[in-house]
Amino acid sequence: MEHGFSSSAEMLIPANETERVLAVRSLLPLQDVGAAELDALTSLCKMIFRASLVAVTIIDEDRQYIAATAGVEIAGCARDQSVCTRIVYSGKPLIIEDLAAHPAFRDVSYVSGPPYFRFYAGTPLEVQPGVVVGALCVLDFNPRQLSEEECGVLSHMGAVASSLLRLQRSNVVLQRDRSSLTTAAMEDPLTGFYNRAALATSVDGMVARAVADGNSIGAIYMDVDRFKAVNDIHGHPVGDEVLAEAARRIRSVIRGNDVPLRLGGDEFALFFDGPCDVASMEKVAQRLIEVFRAPFEIDGLSIDARASVGIALAPQHASTRLELSRNADIALYEAKARGGDQYSVFKRAH
Repeated sequence: MEHGFSSSAEMLIPANETERVLAVRSLLPLQDVGAAELDALTSLCKMIFRASLVAVTIIDEDRQYIAATAGVEIAGCARDQSVCTRIVYSGKPLIIEDLAAHPAFRDVSYVSGPPYFRFYAGTPLEVQPGVVVGALCVLDFNPRQLSEEECGVLSHMGAVASSLLRLQRSNVVLQRDRSSLTTAAMEDPLTGFYNRAALATSVDGMVARAVADGNSIGAIYMDVDRFKAVNDIHGHPVGDEVLAEAARRIRSVIRGNDVPLRLGGDEFALFFDGPCDVASMEKVAQRLIEVFRAPFEIDGLSIDARASVGIALAPQHASTRLELSRNADIALYEAKARGGDQYSVFKRAH
């Protein structure tokens, strides 16, 4: 087993990520993933390793989900905060004997704060050769080591968990045709919007048709101002509720034939089939800003989460979807640089 990993979590994207995410989608919702058998397996592992926690994790584009657990109660977390992300990337077991001494993890919330985990050991969960969807992991409150025999036991237990996941995946595949799985792979489960993987299939043709026909198409990139503070102060479950409500507010503004995407985290992209002009897009942007000014009421909390918006159009500002996206993103960052809670329209440099 490896005893460290120095790469930044933000860079840990496997080469087969599209295939991997498709496999993850075939396992959702998690309550259908052979929960009783996996719970029994994690309970057995907890007894064998005398650990504070044993969990089966599933990792999608930006979140770690808990499929089964035994021990202290935990919730999911952002993908870039998860140790299991390293296993998904490398496809190999990983031990970190003291998380508090590891430069990548000593400052994450579950190490520097409750529940104060110190030890981690995990082994990959594969639903087919080379396709790792998560990990079977052992965590403890104190630094420790595993013997060679214990490492072998963990690998064997991981193989059993992988078999249970493969069985569940086979059952799901029997119930869904390939097209529905592909659609699921392009959908963000938290918001119901398309995800980043859908940009090419859902938007490229729209932009190409508009340019070829001499029509116009509009793009809005937007994100939630100071959203990181929401996660830091209130936790990721509350942050997820804010994002789900943000999606509902966005839907209340756009039309049924407009294309909304969640690009990751708190960043959204909206594409509007023409004809569009700057004035009409500014009206949409202003309406989006207005609906985000109302406080988000989440579990008795009143959270201020406003929006910054960037606007670009094709063919006025771009001739391809990539260029249109880039220019809308540039406009978004201009709006944020001015303090947020406002919109900006892309302007070409002269």
